[in-house]
Amino acid sequence: RCMNFRETLFYIPVELSFGTSGLRGLIADMTDLECYINTRGFIASLEQHHNLFKPCKIALAGDLRDSTPRLLSAVNKGIIDSGYTPDWCGFIPTPALTLYGLRRHIPSIMVTGSHIPADRNGIKFNRADGEIMKTDENNIKACVATIREQLYTSAPHEVSFDVNGMSNKLRKLNEANTYARDEYMERYQSVFSPDMLDGKHIVVYQHSAVGRDMLVEILAALGARVTAVQRSDIFIPIDTENITPEDRDNFQSIAKEFPDNFAIVSTDGDSDRPFLIDELGMFHRGDVLGLVCAQELQSDTVTIPITASDALDEVLTNNGVSYTKTKIGSPYVINVMQQAAKTSQRATGWEVNGGFMTAQSITYKNGTLEALPTRDAFLPLLTTLSQATTKKCAVSTLFEAFPARFTQAGLIDNFSQGISQKVISLLSENSKTSKSLLEKIFNKSLGFNDVRAIDTTDGVRLTFNNRDVVHIRPSGNAPQLRIYATADSQARADAIVANGIKKPIGFLHQLKSFVC
Repeated sequence: RCMNFRETLFYIPVELSFGTSGLRGLIADMTDLECYINTRGFIASLEQHHNLFKPCKIALAGDLRDSTPRLLSAVNKGIIDSGYTPDWCGFIPTPALTLYGLRRHIPSIMVTGSHIPADRNGIKFNRADGEIMKTDENNIKACVATIREQLYTSAPHEVSFDVNGMSNKLRKLNEANTYARDEYMERYQSVFSPDMLDGKHIVVYQHSAVGRDMLVEILAALGARVTAVQRSDIFIPIDTENITPEDRDNFQSIAKEFPDNFAIVSTDGDSDRPFLIDELGMFHRGDVLGLVCAQELQSDTVTIPITASDALDEVLTNNGVSYTKTKIGSPYVINVMQQAAKTSQRATGWEVNGGFMTAQSITYKNGTLEALPTRDAFLPLLTTLSQATTKKCAVSTLFEAFPARFTQAGLIDNFSQGISQKVISLLSENSKTSKSLLEKIFNKSLGFNDVRAIDTTDGVRLTFNNRDVVHIRPSGNAPQLRIYATADSQARADAIVANGIKKPIGFLHQLKSFVC
């Protein structure tokens, strides 16, 4: 009997899996073969369930990780071998690619690991009508399995991949079109006045964000004097939901270096999550930043994840804005937001990471802000700067008006997802063991008192009688256990997170020891 292709492989393939939003994996596991199989499976699922027919273009873009060009070439081959035409849009923000696909009603694929470390990467799929939903994932998995079986059972000479799952037959990408980039920029220039930021000095922390130059360009086009700092050729996995003490020190340092700054702005790796640092060097978390954006857009219905600060509850309620809290992840937020759009005029949503979404086109300032139901970093940054200029106040002043609730977040890396699920299951139990464990772990010596409420919408969210909030949740796309804290002071929120992740005695480590 002749060997099939699977039997010739020198390695054990690790299949990519879906996280909170998109596929993620270690670079070592993201072989050309694996990326190719998943691309073809995604396209096959569109043909089966979403009326995708040949001929059709499929838009493609990527971030600035070292591994991204190779993965793009494998995805490009998958598109071609599926019978479609790749529409290469270059290295641009994820929301720019999504907008491009939405306008043309074509699917799009973004190669990006977002904010995760450089030894990992990912692939994000969009249907012609926007992001894939959680309900699409099983269909995609089934089609991926079919493609995988077809390739694995083929004769080795029929497959253009070697025994290591790599290929020397990947085509070079054509010259990128500029339409996706230009149209994304025009989305903002069409509504904001070209003199909006006249006289304002904006500092752009560039690091390795794919939209770093576009952010400089749009701010300058709106009249700002822009200074770009700390550009990096090495990928920096900065995460808006895990601002470290080193990050905070860096922001403070930039603010001191440029004392006349109006604000310091940035994005994460694929530029769908915003960083807004005020003139004093204070970082403002994405859930509160989203609130400023929603107020500026006069949102009438809001969708936010369960981890959002409870300060939002108070502000939205006092302003008569209807809101719903969902599980964490853009697919959940988008699904509920789009349902809300059926009965409202200005339905918006955002995540704690700051990525802002609009379900409908909204009349705003000088024109119409086109709907973009995916995480966007530029919009919340620009609307916040706009509001501060309109009110003729410092950026920091905008946030002083909100209830004095303070947040912090952190994580433990290389934390098995299996162990994470055991921790969540244990804390979610309404049992004597669970209650006893809660009292032991979250004790008075750490400043906690009795638990008032437990919410299991996504992970476990504990609310204590002193209004401390501890939310524990496994990452959806990486071996990480995340912790979010809300308290009446920044020092208390910081202390909760520090006491959670401290090695080896932090309460997250204690929970791990208990379930193991």
